[in-house]
Amino acid sequence: MNKEKVLQSVESKLKLIYKNDYKTEYMDLLSELISKWEKANWMPNDPVTQKNVYLITYGDSIYESGVPTLETLNKFLQEQVNGVITDVHLLPMFEYTSDDGFSVVDYRQIDKKLGDWNHIQSFAQDFRMMYDFVANHLSKSSSWFQGYLNDEEEYKDFFIPHDENFDYSKVIRPRTSPLFHEYKGKNGVKTAWTTFSEDQVDVNPKSFSMLKELTDVILLYANKGASSIRLDAIGFLWKVSGTSCMHLKETHEIIKLWRILLDYFKKDTQIITETNVPHKENISYLGDGTDEAHMVYQFALPPLVLHTMTTHDSSKLTRWAKTIDKVSETATYFNFLASHDGIGVRATEGILTDEERKVLVDKVVENGGRVSYKNNTDGTQSVYELNINYFDALVNQAEDQTLELKIKKMLAAHSILLSFVGVPAIYYNSLFGSTNDYKGLEESGINRRINREKFEFSFIKEALVSDERRSKVFNGLKALLQLRQAESAFSPYASQNVIDLGPAFFALERVNDQTGEKITFILNVTAKKNDVTVAIKGTNILNNEIIDGKVELEAYEFAWIKA
Repeated sequence: MNKEKVLQSVESKLKLIYKNDYKTEYMDLLSELISKWEKANWMPNDPVTQKNVYLITYGDSIYESGVPTLETLNKFLQEQVNGVITDVHLLPMFEYTSDDGFSVVDYRQIDKKLGDWNHIQSFAQDFRMMYDFVANHLSKSSSWFQGYLNDEEEYKDFFIPHDENFDYSKVIRPRTSPLFHEYKGKNGVKTAWTTFSEDQVDVNPKSFSMLKELTDVILLYANKGASSIRLDAIGFLWKVSGTSCMHLKETHEIIKLWRILLDYFKKDTQIITETNVPHKENISYLGDGTDEAHMVYQFALPPLVLHTMTTHDSSKLTRWAKTIDKVSETATYFNFLASHDGIGVRATEGILTDEERKVLVDKVVENGGRVSYKNNTDGTQSVYELNINYFDALVNQAEDQTLELKIKKMLAAHSILLSFVGVPAIYYNSLFGSTNDYKGLEESGINRRINREKFEFSFIKEALVSDERRSKVFNGLKALLQLRQAESAFSPYASQNVIDLGPAFFALERVNDQTGEKITFILNVTAKKNDVTVAIKGTNILNNEIIDGKVELEAYEFAWIKA
């Protein structure tokens, strides 16, 4: 798209965002911003293929004494997973005051404990990088919010004070804390909208000055090496009286505005939206498949895989998976099983019953995990997420008693992740075969810390060799990833056809229409040997076994059958 068309498209989006409040000066100011970034040096991105595998990690997940942690993490990944992990998702790497990075003090300032922009850009020469843009809220310690409290003209509309004429009755909350908090201002008490906590103050993009700043930040990230940008909690961005203040049209138009600019400056920079909500709302961020997000988090996958491996019944996963296919040639799903957050269950609404969700809740508690709740508009509370390491979440105490079976189950769960249409993302604690971090949980009192363990460089390097659980999970996942990367049928844009082989199996077919390659995935989701008759001939690329109509699989065993 040439500049003239870009400017026309940008103006169209601004008019849709601001409607009657639109002013021509908005377009003039954004044109100036575009001209500024046209003077910068832009490095091109490569398109996403089946070779892309994301690692979700903190910038200080691996550390050494006296060394910037970004340097240590880069060194470790180059030594251990170079060529297997292609994309590194660095969770918020900026100065922050709470929530393990998600209360950003300055969008443009790297946390000094991690390093600086030079370390980030050096990292980006070795791996494709994914940065977190916590666009919905800032730390109360940020200079912007302090300017708001001090009644500085520049920041007067940057945040959202309580309004007696605003109808808040339908606002959706992921937290049990108050929607508004009071703060001591220069000229008295000021209030501000706080979706997540007293320290995380929602920004106000209804102020064009704020939207311009946010737009400048996302272009900065792309220019500083981001191949992907994750829009954290983006669904809460725009607020309108009498609505849920979630997924509003203006929020979608802002994302589309950013897509236009990223496509112009650095095509194939992936916008990835993080909206932990029911599936239909989640996929709305894909737009028409070409004009909004490139990927959406596949939030239904983690709890549905857990449900399947817990009950040994794939029926619900199979039924849901039949509704999922390729999106377009440029949009797809960001698939994961574990992350820095817990296992969200909201995405299972309309898929699992309350009784089926309770089975997972009870199992998580039995296996040493925690449960987090959200407030409902009717004053009740309901389960929001399950806080537990995914390895521990999978274990059925009565039957998964050997380490061998637990490891097989972990790899089996990830075989679904690696076979499903989309791009796979693996959390660092899953890759390392970790279990619940009770020390982190108890020291912090924060449920999510149970799966945020961090490691000294020499310790984890040695543990991945000497610790049987860690070694077998780590090497098992690496081997699967390497096999997957060689097969074009696993392209994120290849089609998917789910095959119903009964509750004991989960199966699907991936077909790349461009290359003609086809792979059939079959997993035994039970803890005992099973066989199934299928109209398939080919070779199981996992062990080179010839398949001709019958597949026999041991407990938690799976096959990738290439025709």
